[in-house]
Amino acid sequence: MSIKSDDFDKLLKSVKDISVHAGKIILEVYGSDFSGSIENKKDNSPVTVADKKANRYIVDRLESLTPGIPVIAEESDQIDFEKRKKFDFFWLVDPLDGTKEFIKRNGDFTVNIALMQKDRPVMGIVYVPLEKKLYWAIEHKGAYLEYGDKIRKLKVKKINLNKKGLKILVSRSHLDNKTKDYINKFNEPIIEQRGSALKFLLIVEGKADIYFRFSPTMEWDTAASHIILKEAGNNLLNIETKKELNYNKKSLINPGFIVLSKENEEIESVFNNIVTK
Repeated sequence: MSIKSDDFDKLLKSVKDISVHAGKIILEVYGSDFSGSIENKKDNSPVTVADKKANRYIVDRLESLTPGIPVIAEESDQIDFEKRKKFDFFWLVDPLDGTKEFIKRNGDFTVNIALMQKDRPVMGIVYVPLEKKLYWAIEHKGAYLEYGDKIRKLKVKKINLNKKGLKILVSRSHLDNKTKDYINKFNEPIIEQRGSALKFLLIVEGKADIYFRFSPTMEWDTAASHIILKEAGNNLLNIETKKELNYNKKSLINPGFIVLSKENEEIESVFNNIVTK
């Protein structure tokens, strides 16, 4: 089944509602004693009853909303590459991005839903349950933040990547030596550790300057934020190839990446003088 671009606005409204309701499901668990329900998956990452409940709800709703459009979700059985490489449109879902932060109860978790066309996101919705912030974007139609009764368009600011005191975002749970070495290449940076897709959202709101990561992430971790970043004027680039991240690869694991503004004239020099050194 295919989807016409004219249908995106109608789909967006429904998926925003799905994201918010999934957030309510997550918060019901967050406010309870869920310690006995925490399990470890095969990759040793944790999963909670909140992940499973939100996953089931989102997948069921998306399948009803767009019959015939496949759903790839973190807590669902994964689809073989030989089958999914033929997909035209599909949904890519992380029902609870930031499970480790959810368990620590620090609030850094999100609901991520992306509509994909072949190897790229064309619609993305990220909801922050504790803050009740809803971010979304549709390809070629801009990126937006809905908070309370206000909606504002998001536009990235141009930054000087050589100036002192750039705010650099790194993961709360994955601060490796390579990341520390990379940080040291900047001019007296300010480091902030945050979890989940919130790091991307802080960039698009202009509350931070750079986010990069070398440790593994999955495609469902980045897809929804990717289109929001892109529509706000950012690039989400593969650190090794300097090209935009692509999706529905044979392996769903992302390469290392960096977020940089499209308006930055210094992108090439950053790669030459910082990234590759």
